Amino acid sequence: MINKVLAYAEQHALFTLTDKIIATVSGGIDSVVLCDILYKLKISFCVAHANFGLRAEESDADEIFVKKLAKKYNVPFYSEQFNTLEFAQQEKISTQMAARTLRYNWFEQLRQQLGYNYVATAHHQNDAAETILLNLTKGTGIAGLHGIAAKKAYLIRPLLCLTKDDIYEYVTENQLIWREDSSNESTKYQRNLIRHEVIPVLKNINPSLETTLNQTVEKIQGAEQIYLAYINEIKTKALRQEAGVTYLNLTPLREALALPVVLFELLRDYNFNYENTRAILETFEGISGKTFQSATHVLVKDRDQLVITSKDLRVYGSFEINLADEYFDQNGLKLKIHQLPAENYKIPRSRNIAALDLNLLQFPLKIRPWKEGDWFVPLGMNGKKKLSDFFINEKIPVNLKAKIMVLTSDKSVVWIIGHRLDNRFKVTDKTEQVLELEVQQ
Repeated sequence: MINKVLAYAEQHALFTLTDKIIATVSGGIDSVVLCDILYKLKISFCVAHANFGLRAEESDADEIFVKKLAKKYNVPFYSEQFNTLEFAQQEKISTQMAARTLRYNWFEQLRQQLGYNYVATAHHQNDAAETILLNLTKGTGIAGLHGIAAKKAYLIRPLLCLTKDDIYEYVTENQLIWREDSSNESTKYQRNLIRHEVIPVLKNINPSLETTLNQTVEKIQGAEQIYLAYINEIKTKALRQEAGVTYLNLTPLREALALPVVLFELLRDYNFNYENTRAILETFEGISGKTFQSATHVLVKDRDQLVITSKDLRVYGSFEINLADEYFDQNGLKLKIHQLPAENYKIPRSRNIAALDLNLLQFPLKIRPWKEGDWFVPLGMNGKKKLSDFFINEKIPVNLKAKIMVLTSDKSVVWIIGHRLDNRFKVTDKTEQVLELEVQQ
């Protein structure tokens, strides 16, 4: 079984034996097998467990079990607890979609933070078959017809070469124990309904259902290569990314064949569905400002472009800068900080650099999201201006506004970071020391 997984990994270039991998482990039978196989392949890996808090004490017991499992293999253990129901209600999505969004967002954050190469999940052939049927039932693009990809960017599925029967055989041979998730038996979840009631009926027609679907997947993947070549041609013309923001130019999009399908493919990575796509298409000739939200992103129609920004699924708080700090790196914002003598200092002409009179500041300074009611005195002016009015004048799209941070001193806005200084804190001929803050891209 281990050699089969290794051969599959080599065939699909999933990983090498020198890579560092995050194993996503629920404590169920599939993820326990994934851990054991990675261990026996002598791969450097850690264990990541997402606790969704959906089954009270049972969820906490799962976390304890996985922590002990990591200790057994002598590998690092990481866990995160989520308020999944609150997030699902806020975004008006299913509990399963909420859990998926939260966990994959966290896995990727963890991968980048730890410097690991890949995130591995324990999906197998039966999962892939269920996914194809579920996607067909709910509606899908061509990507949904090949179920679960063996590799997508930094996400890998080494067990897709195994069936559920293979998994059971492995745990029997290796005497492994695992946790049973009681929710797996509940048919109130769509995937469980497919697993327990639909697939058994289809296997009466075709006992080799999983194998047949895998063969179909190979044909679909060939057709998809041709399809994606055209999508990528349009993408090259229409899409640009800058400072974490995606811009889609409407001019080349309007010339595309099968525009609803093309736009759906361009927006799919941002978790907008086909229904969203049709609604967005209706705004192409309309006025600016129409906003759409997926579970992970916000899209705004802004003149002749679509502007897409990601939501921050972490708690958005305020952060301090102390007098001795030389660098700030929190919540996606990086600042280089200098204290310089004012003599011979040349004030930079860049929105990404703030030159402030150090003696006018009260430490610690704070960095936080802007909020309604904030005001400042724009550089070069004497009168107060609300930040909300400033953003309108600057024609800043709604979803970019939501990501703007401010630097404050004793509750006064000192700098709208990346946009404009407050006139009260500027460097003058009376300044003795300059505090310079520079945004690092």
